[in-house]
Amino acid sequence: MSESARPRPAAGGRFAQQTDQARAVAEKYAQQTDAAAEFPVAVLDELRAGGLLGLMVPTEYGGLGGTLDELLDVSIALGRTDLSAALIFAMHCQQVACVVTHAAPPLAEELLPEIAAGRMYLASVTTESGKGGHLLTAGAQLSADEGRSGHLELDRFAPIVTGGAYADGFLISMRAPEALSADAVSLVFARRDQLEITASGEWDPLGMRASHSVALRLTGSIPGHQVVGEHGEFRAVVLQTLGPLAHLGWSACWLGTAAGALSRVLRMLRESARGKDGRLESELLLSRLSRARQRLDTVHALLRHTAAVVTAAAEGGTDVSLPRNQLLINSLKLTASEECHRAVEDLIDAVGLRHGYLRNSPTRLEKALRDLRSAPLNYSNDRLHQADGVLALLDAGVSFA
Repeated sequence: MSESARPRPAAGGRFAQQTDQARAVAEKYAQQTDAAAEFPVAVLDELRAGGLLGLMVPTEYGGLGGTLDELLDVSIALGRTDLSAALIFAMHCQQVACVVTHAAPPLAEELLPEIAAGRMYLASVTTESGKGGHLLTAGAQLSADEGRSGHLELDRFAPIVTGGAYADGFLISMRAPEALSADAVSLVFARRDQLEITASGEWDPLGMRASHSVALRLTGSIPGHQVVGEHGEFRAVVLQTLGPLAHLGWSACWLGTAAGALSRVLRMLRESARGKDGRLESELLLSRLSRARQRLDTVHALLRHTAAVVTAAAEGGTDVSLPRNQLLINSLKLTASEECHRAVEDLIDAVGLRHGYLRNSPTRLEKALRDLRSAPLNYSNDRLHQADGVLALLDAGVSFA
């Protein structure tokens, strides 16, 4: 029986039908897009048609008015089938949340209905050559467009832009106009038709092949009101919204991929045990299955706890950037990126070469392993540990979120 024909856990809640439809499309094309390292256009089309691109858009703008937990539900469900498709969705939703929370009314009223209608897939442009993983600094600078009053001119190269070749719009971090310091960073929105876009290099990675995270140069002129938040205050956007939702969304996608791998292995093992006494006698196998499940339950518990803390902070007006909160958010990313990959390694050891290592195995463990290997590199774990060391010193009482 094929994976798509089996009973599958739905996302649950209000958006289960749209999620199942998007997941079915992802299942249909996952092998093709992985083999060719091509963007899952059909999945994006389904996300548009089903309204899920507008999941985080408030209902007053025509969106679905989804919650953070619902974003995580959909991300986990998509991750069970294809991590690239899941991350494309989750990262779009991170950008949408930044617009919802930080954009001034003129931009929000213009942009959010387009997102809700499925016409605006947003890509993130925060990487930059020469700065490593320093998210809160920028080299390229916005400037006044001398030919168009009130417009901003941008010229920005980014070595990695997930889905950028297919995006309808971009949220771009750049040094604020006339700023002298590299940490005076602004976040601006630019429509595709406001830019000249040049792709460079090839995208032929080990895993995450369908994310199509190519290098782009973006040049153009945008109206001055297309700033998300205040000029030079990108740090506030990151600490309040982009950072927490990035780590939550990524972690949900990774958890979904590892959970999908475990589910496929368990179904295969149960089918192989039929005709015997229905039991698996290998104690080593059972121990490895237990360990994999333990890892995933740990990540899931941390994911839901972190989501509850972030939601409570947003609803109660408390500061999510307090050291204890930031330590928790970073710990989620670190733990999920490590434990989900290790769970798949456990499964490969459990089922051996034939079903754990071969590309044509129905378990698809080989693909899950390749895809999840990127997780510790997606904003480097080493850099996060350095940041957490500083944050730990600021919380000498070791308080918990």
